[in-house]
Amino acid sequence: MTYQLPTPAQPFKIGTRGSPLALWQAHEVRRSLMVALDLPTEAFEIVVIKVTGDQILDKALKDIGGKGLFTREIEDALLDGGIDIAVHSMKDMPTVQPAGLILDCYLPREDVRDGFVSPGAGGLMDLPQGAVVGSSSLRRRAQLAHRRPDLQLVEFRGNVQTRMKKLQDGVAAATFLAMAGLNRLGMAGVARPIAVTDMLPAVAQGAIGVERRLTDERAEEMLVAIHHGPTGHRLAAERAFLARLDGSCETPIAGLAVFDGDTIWLRGEVLRPDGSKVISGEVRGSIAQGADLGRSLAADLLDRAGPGFFG
Repeated sequence: MTYQLPTPAQPFKIGTRGSPLALWQAHEVRRSLMVALDLPTEAFEIVVIKVTGDQILDKALKDIGGKGLFTREIEDALLDGGIDIAVHSMKDMPTVQPAGLILDCYLPREDVRDGFVSPGAGGLMDLPQGAVVGSSSLRRRAQLAHRRPDLQLVEFRGNVQTRMKKLQDGVAAATFLAMAGLNRLGMAGVARPIAVTDMLPAVAQGAIGVERRLTDERAEEMLVAIHHGPTGHRLAAERAFLARLDGSCETPIAGLAVFDGDTIWLRGEVLRPDGSKVISGEVRGSIAQGADLGRSLAADLLDRAGPGFFG
């Protein structure tokens, strides 16, 4: 070991958003590091950082700046040295990190599926004609509009608890939440999982990433001890796919990479925001080629979509 381990007197600072799910994820990173490095709880400090995306809940993400709204303030704290690492839900992460930062540590991926949540309907096709469905995700909204164009889709932002309360208050008849988050919060029973063949998930859904300063060798060596290689390989393919498509919160995109023996199988789709058209495809190749496969699939979908597809 070539670095000084953190101590209660000089704790290793873990930055995170303040939602219950974000805090669970930060605590899981801390627990993993404690086990891997045989350190006490007091050797770590969890630092809650307020981000713009959690403070402005009455507007769509695309109207206030997109995915960076959930990461910018945390990354600023990381660059300034206020924290040592940052914990993120990978589906919220832009495909390019600010200069000086790197994402190269992932925990084992959770359930990638979306979950259907409704007080009165057992599934999407059980909803009555014209029912109101709430979602802040352009991907989910486009997928829903494609399958059920009769539904009324409304903006539905906030953490898991906030969205559940909106359902109870009758703001919408149903919503969709990531099964990974529900599992982590012990709330899986409120949702019905949707097969990925029916609703392809967001790129990197279910994965937790840990970001660090590029020059911080201590953090690098500590994080190697908890990095889950298989999740890293899957995300390399998915995030390369997303990056080639220039994915943002204004673009309905879905993608999922899974292992099939010693190969990786990547499925992806792009949708018109109104759900009127879906273009999908898949590729297979060696695990080491994941990023190349992602870029190849994206190029194919872009070519088939043609100019103006997202207009």
